[in-house]
Amino acid sequence: MTEHDDGVQVSTGNAGTTIGAGEAAEAAIPELVIISGMSGAGRSTAAKCLEDLGWFVVDNLPPALIPTMVELGARSQGNVARIAVVVDVRGRRFFDNLRQSLADLEAKAVTRRIVFLESSDDALVRRFESVRRPHPLQGDGRIVDGIAAERELLRELRGDADLVIDTSSLNVHELRAKMDAQFAGDDEPELRATVMSFGYKYGLPVDADLVVDCRFLPNPHWVPELRPFTGLNEEVSGYVFNQPGAKEFLDRYAELLQLIATGYRREGKRYVTIAVGCTGGKHRSVAMSEKLAARLAAEGVETVVVHRDMGRE
Repeated sequence: MTEHDDGVQVSTGNAGTTIGAGEAAEAAIPELVIISGMSGAGRSTAAKCLEDLGWFVVDNLPPALIPTMVELGARSQGNVARIAVVVDVRGRRFFDNLRQSLADLEAKAVTRRIVFLESSDDALVRRFESVRRPHPLQGDGRIVDGIAAERELLRELRGDADLVIDTSSLNVHELRAKMDAQFAGDDEPELRATVMSFGYKYGLPVDADLVVDCRFLPNPHWVPELRPFTGLNEEVSGYVFNQPGAKEFLDRYAELLQLIATGYRREGKRYVTIAVGCTGGKHRSVAMSEKLAARLAAEGVETVVVHRDMGRE
């Protein structure tokens, strides 16, 4: 997955004006998504996906102009109801203005969300080397130097993100599927959850909000007739949930998630990623993720299930 610089160009010739009090009362303030993250992590793919879903996408807009873009959208008489803005280090001269722009948007009661695209250093290096392009911040140094500089520059923004997507092991189609799952559809749900199974031997998911460990359950890997299958198999799932403590754990953790979900809704958090881990990400975590996702869906939480490491062994 590589990034391209072919963003949408927007004219802002009358950007210096502001909406008057009477005009603002009638103007429909557009919904705003800010897309940022690491260079090479898939910002352009995410933006293109939103564009295909009908969003008005602006690539590499200086952060200081984001409030102006929202004002122009409000004047469009509903023609620009959803705006996505890509903010990245190509606009680093203006990046310090982002914090002020976000404060201005909050003061104007603009609904905004920040989507942050993350990826591991190894994956980013491979992507830059595959296209034989330098990192925009590496200067005379190495690609890893540019990645480190960018990660430090974006650290605070990542912490403020409403949705973090780790694309280290995703291809373009899988990233688009994630974006579609989060943004497609006419009705915006109160809370969307991604339940992700993973294997500890492959590392923790960096985009996880909550992590739960299933390694306290016996491993079906050591049962010869179950070893070739995954947690999607009925026999494997039955084996896992017939173990002492498995059903009790599912019940109590599902209850805990109800409490957490209530708090997330109250705080305005719309996305949560729940990572469920076992040793290899093939049996226990897969079976538990499927059951947990079903519980969340039954509680009215729109849920997507991702099995990150299934098939890697």
